[in-house]
Formats: sequence, structure tokens, C-alpha cells
Amino acid sequence: MEESEGRLSKPVAVTACIAMTLFYVAILYAPTLILRLPPPQSYENFMIRRFICAAVCSVASVIFCALVLPITSGEAFGVYGIRSDHFVRIILMEYISYIVWQAIVFPLFLTSLMYAGSMIFKSMLLVNKWKEHRHQEGEPLLGCIKSTLLSLPGQMSSVASNVLFWRNFIVAPVTEELVFRACMIPLLLCGGFKAYNVIFLCPTFFSLAHLNHMMEIYSRHNYSLLKASLVVGLQLGYTVIFGSYASFLFIRTGNIVAPLVAHAFCNYMGLPVLFVHRKGLVSIAFVAGMVSFVWLLFPITRPDLYNESTNNCRCWQGYCSWNQ
Repeated sequence: MEESEGRLSKPVAVTACIAMTLFYVAILYAPTLILRLPPPQSYENFMIRRFICAAVCSVASVIFCALVLPITSGEAFGVYGIRSDHFVRIILMEYISYIVWQAIVFPLFLTSLMYAGSMIFKSMLLVNKWKEHRHQEGEPLLGCIKSTLLSLPGQMSSVASNVLFWRNFIVAPVTEELVFRACMIPLLLCGGFKAYNVIFLCPTFFSLAHLNHMMEIYSRHNYSLLKASLVVGLQLGYTVIFGSYASFLFIRTGNIVAPLVAHAFCNYMGLPVLFVHRKGLVSIAFVAGMVSFVWLLFPITRPDLYNESTNNCRCWQGYCSWNQ
């Protein structure tokens, strides 16, 4: 299966990625089509079934890659973006600040720059809501802010019990990043593909996995093929763009946490707001955010910020140091 030490053949790498993509989609329908289970009694039960299926697919993909990739036991965690030295230090509670800042805060800050316009717009809506509440209730602005903060625990508890919260911010980011980044990218890199090629190739598999929503969207738009095609086309375009960015983060940082937090944040924000009528500040913020994003993209994802050693990725052909 190997062409040389630490290297797979390109056909094997691509075939493995296609197989994992098909498996990720097919297993979602396994409870009804294969196991012949009765239809779920509620939407929550339906989603829980899908959560279990996605988790099974993720575990199976990780095991499959461990068998296919030419790695040693000592490299297992690192190949999936989980550095063994980081893992040990987390257990010993010696490295928690490093993990928080490097793997979460930096990628999250970088990703938020693309949503500068959206965040300004949301802030404007929040301020207007406070003004309306103040006008109706006669409550001062500080009182509105205080009541909003006091209501946060209850709102967070309500959100945490919502199955859509678990789907959008936990299950989907974790399982998709494990399969489409942590598993597929090492396969493609070990298959001899250059990092820049992988950044644009891997999202192709990621976007194809979302085609299973076609029939649902088709029925939701009164069986209009044109409307459904436009919606699906927009979704596929967005998943390709995001998939490229997530792949870039994974290869540059060598850490699975970076694309995972970016994925959850993008699921929360949705599509970036580019323009709002009579609110030029939103457009200015969007442009400024995008310029800052491009300017900081490489400096804030420097491999040495996330890994003490960037030259020992044998299976990745040294790609975690971006030496290509």
C-alpha cells in the first residue's frame, strides 16, 4: 500500500477519502434503511439517532486511518491534530493556558474578523432593543444591561437543552472535523499531494457530503428545482470556502482544535453580513475585517505558535512546518 516510507499512493488516498465521505452520509440513513428501526417519535429522537450515527462514523474513520496511514504508535495522536506532548501536559494541568490561547483564542479571533460587519450589525440591533425597552419600561440603560446579564443563565440553560444547539455547535463540528480534516488531510498529504492542493481538494469531499440535504430543500421550496438548486449551490459554495479555510487552519497549526472552534463559530454566525441599507458602518466594518483577516492570516497561524516541534511530522512529509 505504501509507495515509500511514510507515503501512500495518490489513488489509495483519494479512494479512502471518497469511501469515508460516502460512509458519513450513508450511515445517517442506516437506522431506517438497514436496521429497519421504526420511525422516531419526535424530532429530538431523530436527531439523537443521527448523533449516534455520526459518532460511529467518526470513530470508524479514525480507526480506518490508523490502519491505512504509515504511522507508528507514537505518532497516532499528532497525525489527527492531537499532540501527545500537549495531551500529557493537559492531564498534568501544566499547559492549559497554552491550549486556551494558541488553539482556541487565536483561530477564533482570526475567524471573527470575517464577521466584523455581522458583529457590528448585531450590536446595533442589541442597542436598538435596549433603547426600545428603555422607552417602553422607562428603565435606564444600565438597568437594561443588568437585566440582560441576569437573564443569561436561564437563556444558556434553555439553549443547552435544545437539540439544535448540540447539532450545530457540538456534534457537527466535532464529527465533521474529525472525518474531513483530521482523517482526510493526513491521508492526502501522505498520498503525496501538496498542502495547497489539499486545501482545495479536501473541501470537495466536505461539500459533497452535504448533498444529502437536496431532497429536503427541494420539498421545502414547493418542489421547485430552480429554487432548490440555487439554495444548494449557495450552500455548496459556502462549504467549499469554509472547508478550504478549515483545512488551512488544520495544516498550518497541526491542531484539530483550531478548525473545530472556527467551525462552531461559523455555524453560529451564518453567512457574513456584507451590506445593510442605511448602515454604512456595517460595510466599513466588513471591509476592515477582511483586510485585517488577510493581513493576519499567515502570522497568526504560524506553526511554531502551536507546536514546539515542526520538523518531526514524518507522515505529513514535514508539512506541519509549511516547508514546501
